[in-house]
Amino acid sequence: MTGAQILIECLKREGVDVIFGYPGGVVLPLFDKLYDADIKFILTRHEQAAAHAADGYARATGKVGVCIATSGPGATNLVTGIATAYMDSIPMVAITGQVKTALIGNDAFQEADVTGITRSITKHNYLVKDVKNLAGIVAEAFYIASTGRPGPVLIDLPVDVQLADTEFIWPEKVEIRSYKPTYFGHPGQIKKAAKLIAQSKKPIIYAGGGIIASGANVELKTLAEKISAPVTWTLMGIGGFPAVHKLSLGMLGMHGTAYANHSIMQSDLIIAIGARFDDRVTGRLDAFAPHAKIIHIDIDPASISKNVKVDVPIVGDAKNILGKLIEEIKKIPETYEWLEEVEALKEKYPLVYVNRAKIAPQYVIEQIYEAARGEAIITTEVGQNQMWAAQWNKCSSPRTFISSGGLGTMGFGFPAAMGVKMAYPDKQVFDIAGDGSIQMNIQELATCVANKINVKVIILNNGYLGMVRQWQELFYKRRYSYTTLYNPDFVKLAESYGAAGIRVIKKEEVRPAIEKALEIDNTVFIDFHIESEENVFPMVPAGEAIDRMIGGMA
Repeated sequence: MTGAQILIECLKREGVDVIFGYPGGVVLPLFDKLYDADIKFILTRHEQAAAHAADGYARATGKVGVCIATSGPGATNLVTGIATAYMDSIPMVAITGQVKTALIGNDAFQEADVTGITRSITKHNYLVKDVKNLAGIVAEAFYIASTGRPGPVLIDLPVDVQLADTEFIWPEKVEIRSYKPTYFGHPGQIKKAAKLIAQSKKPIIYAGGGIIASGANVELKTLAEKISAPVTWTLMGIGGFPAVHKLSLGMLGMHGTAYANHSIMQSDLIIAIGARFDDRVTGRLDAFAPHAKIIHIDIDPASISKNVKVDVPIVGDAKNILGKLIEEIKKIPETYEWLEEVEALKEKYPLVYVNRAKIAPQYVIEQIYEAARGEAIITTEVGQNQMWAAQWNKCSSPRTFISSGGLGTMGFGFPAAMGVKMAYPDKQVFDIAGDGSIQMNIQELATCVANKINVKVIILNNGYLGMVRQWQELFYKRRYSYTTLYNPDFVKLAESYGAAGIRVIKKEEVRPAIEKALEIDNTVFIDFHIESEENVFPMVPAGEAIDRMIGGMA
């Protein structure tokens, strides 16, 4: 078999059913074989969108997402999408073409050192120089991407290796001597954690994306109910715990609920699970949770005590560890007074907004949730739209809120929605977008219409780069330096691609427009003209402690 045939056979054996990408000169041998392959290929209109679509597919399914690009600019266009997946620990395999092996390093046409460029944003990467190694490399790439702390892996495949032939040998088992992820927590550490929990009076559970990656949402709920501890989560942890549960505190951090931030600052024990204590959560590190001991459960040992010193580290898979920890807890902490204190914080600092005559973006999010009966999968762009979606969409199931967390990538949501819809064609998929962010990958309207990927795009149109404008308003004396947008007519633009467009100016038109979009068997852009200077509150200013928030309402 040729290298191109081997690659396709390997992808089939790995269970790949859809690939996102863009052809080019040095991947022509591969695309020639894809022509007859029993794998769905989605031609995006930009390579960055291919990476985000593969990422969205992976987040929604838990499977490895796959994208393909040619060498040089095709490969470098993938970089932002690869970095996005890396920051959020998303399993993805990116395949790039490369010039002939004899030309590597000679500044050949469309040559780029993509393995060098992506070394810091991939879990691992490969430059394949011998076709005999290709099958083993592909198997290793999928194994590395999907095990331990997941992440993207890149395979750089020269054109002559695609054309070369060899006997196909599929490795039935992958063994990498230097890579042995730990899945089961140390029994002694689990016992220490159970003892700390028993002694606690004010425990709080802080859940991150590791809950989603591990599939530990059932165990998380069982633990919270067993010890009667309130639960807060990161942006990446949304859906890991039911938002409507009585123990729910919502998201914490810079734009988290005030009562979540106050609760974690007043707690005496933090049970952190699959979270990395990033700066958007902790605020000023020396002021974070001053009275709390910390149990930290994470599959990545490098994440433990990286930002915040912990008292009981437990390395391993969250699902496995929580199962053992639940068994180990014999003495239940007395948290009645603590829960009363938390309820008082909820009453004192409710998450509210002013429902003005003009369209409030929070109201739009609420209406989407109600119209879709809470069953839609939500993707987001980045900025105010993302934070409003995180605050007001009552997500209660894992893998139903898809957002760029660590990198904060504008332009992520629309192509990610395509990946989600390809995974679940029978589910409603909404992309919550801003009028700035949507324009970063708006060309994917063509991809959606051509492939009947019928996502619904909600544009919260305020005529600004909203989150940057908010910072300029609050910290730069309203000097709106290059944050005012000139926008196209989004309705006409959608229609020009063959999609549907709806414009909403009045508040009473919001719900009917969403219901109409749900009935349309096509991609739909809904252009909501919202309050132009609406802000995301609460907000923790950069460098402040997380209980020093600006505003309780917009």
